[in-house]
Amino acid sequence: MAGVMETVNQRTQLVGANRLELLLFRMEGPQVYGINVFKVKEVLQCPKLTLLPHSHPVVRGVAHLRIGTIPIMDLSMATGGPKISDMDNAFVIITEYNLKTQGFLVAGVERIVNMNWGDIHPPPKGTGREHYLTAVTEVEDKLVEIIDVEKVLAEVSPMNEKMSEDMVSDEVAEEAKELHVLIVDDSKIARKQVSRCLEEIGVKVTALNDGMQAWNHLQELTDAGERIQDKYLMMISDIEMPEMDGYTLTTSIRNDPRIADFNIVLHTSLSGVFNKAMVEKVGADGFIAKFNPDILGEEVVKRIEQFRDGK
Repeated sequence: MAGVMETVNQRTQLVGANRLELLLFRMEGPQVYGINVFKVKEVLQCPKLTLLPHSHPVVRGVAHLRIGTIPIMDLSMATGGPKISDMDNAFVIITEYNLKTQGFLVAGVERIVNMNWGDIHPPPKGTGREHYLTAVTEVEDKLVEIIDVEKVLAEVSPMNEKMSEDMVSDEVAEEAKELHVLIVDDSKIARKQVSRCLEEIGVKVTALNDGMQAWNHLQELTDAGERIQDKYLMMISDIEMPEMDGYTLTTSIRNDPRIADFNIVLHTSLSGVFNKAMVEKVGADGFIAKFNPDILGEEVVKRIEQFRDGK
């Protein structure tokens, strides 16, 4: 597996070109699943696990690794399937989501494939574990399902989704009533989290599922004569999305002189210095790692104050 992962760090140039690489894996059964390589820190044969009393049933134990003690979640169980049975031949995919490191137990890991986000689509109705999917694609005529990991993590290890009480002043709250924010995210749970946070501030919310949907929405409104900068205070967009990623969406907006100055904040579970450099490269106004309601709230409040001051 070292051979599969050794070139991961050399491939980050794909990000920003509406491309990604998927690590393909299996759970129990023949269905193939994918996870963005950029989320993967390491892949290893399942180590010895230490059981944790009173832990969530999905957590099969913790692994003591050189990077620390990591909880290991059975991804099959977490998405409503059977428990991974053959632990001797199972693998653990160590990932970083939302500033936390965790491992996902899977039955087998196959290979990495180079994909275009345009070839990755929202899941059709009735597809497998649709409840836990953010996208699907095809590799060599086989369906590959991409799991909504943020939903899994929210169910296994819920986080605080409420802002601190003193985040919003009366003046900002009054201003917010007349303002509207566009959010774009392929994860249902992420859309709900962000929407709740913004509704606490008091702004209206329009939520869309992916970058292509957002781009078409903005183009339709602009072509109809609406000024996007007047309709929406800002856009808060995920980066990883089917059809069109957040980097490409931002670049497209910046290249359209009618909406080039639209305020854009990228909000993503991808982390690291590279992503911050990409945010600057594509011209986004901000970058927030998921999901901290106070940090998100601060960004929106700051934008409301800028709007109030005519900036």
